[in-house]
Amino acid sequence: MSLYKNLFKQTLIYGLATVLPRMISFLLNPLYVKKLPKQEFADVTIVFAWLVFFNVILSYGMETAFFRFYNKEENKKSVISTATVSIFWTSISFLFLALIFRNTLSNWAEIKVEYITYTIWILVLDALVIIPFSRLRATKRPMQYAVIKIGNVTVNMLFNLFFLIALPKLAEANPDGFFNTIYFENFKVGYIFVSGLIASLLTFIVLSPDYFKINWKFDFNLWKQMMQYGYPILIAGLAFAINEHFDKILLDWMNVPKADIGAYSACYKIGMFMVLFRTAYTLGIEPFFFSHASNENAPQTYATITKYFVIFGSFITLFVIIFIDLLKLLLVPSEEYWDAIKVVPLIVLANFFLGIYTNLSVWYKLIDKTKIGAYISIIGALVTLALNYLLIKEFSYYGSAIATLAAYGTMMILSYKLGQKKYPIPYEINTILKYLGLSIAFSAIAFYIPYLRENYLVKIVLLSLFLYFIYRNEKETLLKIIKRK
Repeated sequence: MSLYKNLFKQTLIYGLATVLPRMISFLLNPLYVKKLPKQEFADVTIVFAWLVFFNVILSYGMETAFFRFYNKEENKKSVISTATVSIFWTSISFLFLALIFRNTLSNWAEIKVEYITYTIWILVLDALVIIPFSRLRATKRPMQYAVIKIGNVTVNMLFNLFFLIALPKLAEANPDGFFNTIYFENFKVGYIFVSGLIASLLTFIVLSPDYFKINWKFDFNLWKQMMQYGYPILIAGLAFAINEHFDKILLDWMNVPKADIGAYSACYKIGMFMVLFRTAYTLGIEPFFFSHASNENAPQTYATITKYFVIFGSFITLFVIIFIDLLKLLLVPSEEYWDAIKVVPLIVLANFFLGIYTNLSVWYKLIDKTKIGAYISIIGALVTLALNYLLIKEFSYYGSAIATLAAYGTMMILSYKLGQKKYPIPYEINTILKYLGLSIAFSAIAFYIPYLRENYLVKIVLLSLFLYFIYRNEKETLLKIIKRK
């Protein structure tokens, strides 16, 4: 049990490092809804969707390769140095080339060149802290990791609040003062990127001492092994970016009105509660999976962890969907956006499936067959692209939500089927399906039956029944964990 308690402790800290920043950033969603027209909200979302692709390219699987080889190699300093040098020079090269061709990029993407410039610097600064952050996780310094992560988004949020709320008032109050010289009325989208740039710069400054601690030696043979391990992660990351973000770009390409894309993007944020849980869990579990791979009872451990992930995830799914009409008042405080609220249950469930897939995908990482993960992700991306193409014309953004759910469901099933052949893990499938099925059934009842959707007494009863189901089936294990010191 101490093993699980240690995992829970790390996941909790990493969870705070992820959940608190995301909760803070949630404040930006209603801020953008209030301050930006839906068309500009869509523009910001589309630009961020493109940025995700470049983030994946600039990391090129080196983060996961770092964890694998840090736990595998005896010379850990060489792993740190080689990974850092690699990321540093690829980032600097990208910076040089992107700045040279920024006008070309601006014309191609139909984005103002100053926005391109800001985002290039954000991408590079974020890439340069990949290995310093990974080092904190690998050396089990979650508190330091959490403080820096939370600080980053806090700075970002504060500057967003300053530029979008305080600055216009300060400029209006003193037309001849300093604030009026930095305030531009039609530069709201630009201020969003400037805020992100300031936050990324400060984060890099905090972590920059790591660059002075390494010996800057580059082990080419080690680097080749890390690249061989990491490039399928790159492909999988690009496929993931397609599954997670390319729908916004496709909606624009297929001439869906920008206002509809803005509404879809805003309501999509409500589904991020499941993303918070999934991301926090992944941060804690990935190092854990690698460090316990040699244990004799590793498969049973992985099976138990997956079951409890499904239990917690099922509860979160039901909770969010039951209280969706309250959450929208906080996160999307404008009725003109609420037509897109119908996508939220699909997005929550899709991200839950992705979380389950993350658990199931441990097998190909442990046997160094990351190519299989890339293939699965590519299949998911193909499902996303095909269904978006087929469904957007008929169902608009709702078709994109269906495509996301189908893609992650496909990836989840494929990973399970292939994993049981290559690295059998004794998952409690019947138990998992019971929790998952009951959560989906209660969620559908609470959301799709008009009378019950407005009756919170009935919905709270449903949530209570689900909690009782968990208690009845997991009572002995839960009591052992609580009592164990």
